[in-house]
Amino acid sequence: MTDEAPTDGPAPKTIEAFAHPAGSIAVGVPGGATGWRGTVLNIHIAPAASYEMEELTEAHCVAGRGIKGDRYYLGNGTYSPKPDTREISLIEQEALDAMSRNDPPLQGGPIKLLPGDHRRNLTVRGVPLNHLVGRRFRVGDVILRGGRLSFPCKYIEELLGQPVYLPLYNRAGLNCGIERGGVIRPGDVVEMLG
Repeated sequence: MTDEAPTDGPAPKTIEAFAHPAGSIAVGVPGGATGWRGTVLNIHIAPAASYEMEELTEAHCVAGRGIKGDRYYLGNGTYSPKPDTREISLIEQEALDAMSRNDPPLQGGPIKLLPGDHRRNLTVRGVPLNHLVGRRFRVGDVILRGGRLSFPCKYIEELLGQPVYLPLYNRAGLNCGIERGGVIRPGDVVEMLG
């Protein structure tokens, strides 16, 4: 591996969030959590697969592509060869807090994951991500479309050297498409759109 980040090339093949099988079904189903208002806590990207995540003070989001400089924007993430909805990914701080309490007790003890460890782009608080598949929501001035829930994989266990697969199951975050680009910063509000 080189220390140089790849340059922008052709856009990787992706599946538009609401065209994803999960998103396309959910978009027409009423319901989900309402009345919430969340916040962006941290932003991270990695320039290539397996690279350490870098913390950003702002993310430049491009509609239909991703966060500038991120491995999935560049098309060289671990799963880039498999088109999917992964322009931007989010995880709840509440899920990370629960793991640090060993709640539920699915591993031998508490597991502490720092915001750069989980390999999602945005760490948020107060956002019910599992309810946002097939929904539009705003993060700062950026509009996202919830495409599908993220699922943990054994690859992240290998990278971290910790048994995170079961504790992250059903709370590993949300993969989204970017409908309207712009800049996201820590502290930005996250809220549902009608």
